[in-house]
Amino acid sequence: MQLSDFDYNLPEERIAQTPLEPRDSSRLLCVDRATGARSHRIFRELPELLSPGDLLVLNETRVSALRLFGERPGTGGQIEVFLLRPAIEHGDGYFEALVRPGKKLLPGQKVQFSEVDLEAEALSTLDNGGRLLRFLGEDVLEKLDAIGRVPLPPYITAPLENKERYQTVYAKTPGSAAAPTAGLHFTPELLKKLQAHGVGMARLRLDVGIGTFRPIKTENIAEHVMHTETYAISEETAAAVNTCSGRVIAVGTTALRALESAGQLAKPHERVVAVEGETGIFITPGYAFRTVDGLITNFHQPRSTLLLLVAAFMGYKSMRGAYEEALKKSYRFLSFGDAMLTV
Repeated sequence: MQLSDFDYNLPEERIAQTPLEPRDSSRLLCVDRATGARSHRIFRELPELLSPGDLLVLNETRVSALRLFGERPGTGGQIEVFLLRPAIEHGDGYFEALVRPGKKLLPGQKVQFSEVDLEAEALSTLDNGGRLLRFLGEDVLEKLDAIGRVPLPPYITAPLENKERYQTVYAKTPGSAAAPTAGLHFTPELLKKLQAHGVGMARLRLDVGIGTFRPIKTENIAEHVMHTETYAISEETAAAVNTCSGRVIAVGTTALRALESAGQLAKPHERVVAVEGETGIFITPGYAFRTVDGLITNFHQPRSTLLLLVAAFMGYKSMRGAYEEALKKSYRFLSFGDAMLTV
């Protein structure tokens, strides 16, 4: 298949600019994976759509990326710093970052954030062209939180009043440059209702990288080189998946990619193994799913790796029909938009 097969017209007014309140008031398009039959629900009705014994697998990564604006000492030239993740392997105060303009912050040079009396030094250049930064001074994390802006996707231009609305309610481990947005629809109350209904919960971590926004540039999708991301599945989560008596339902494409990556390492009698490492899995139509039975996901951009994954999971024709109906019914698209359940 060609990249043009995954194009569609997404009107600007369909791109959700702000999240709904409450979180679980989003609409939910339900698609039968076997028949393609569709129905329209509200996300808070999810317990009615799942069965006791089903297992929801959540990505508990937390967005740690921040966008900062500083200046070069002496020159006053502005530098934009996009913190990707804490580089804790180097110690406290170290971060991997993208900087712009890069030539203004070479290794050995510094950037100041005068409003909170904070300074960072570029130590080295990373493989992705970014920088390893070391922040100097006291109360670094508190100061970064005070001046840092949430790094929303480029298609969201409206300001976000509450930073926590770009985190899931179960976000735990810092490391992501973007939120696993299918999880934004859950509230603590909804999670409790699902558990009371007999639906299991398991957690994993896949740190969403900045590459998630990188477009496919080749018309032949087989030529696309997928970005890699770190992920971890615990012994507890692997056991929950392997002993699940119902359906294993991934909450988001990130959870699905982690599960299928771990599934490729499993023995024939297992669905997954416990693992910590990197994955560059690129799921396209024709992929044979080993681990996941259901998927909760938002509506994705045209010509994106995420849209190819959804088409692979639910079938190309079913995906096209679902997206056409969602547009016709005025569903909200992308990160702060509505959701789809396909099982």
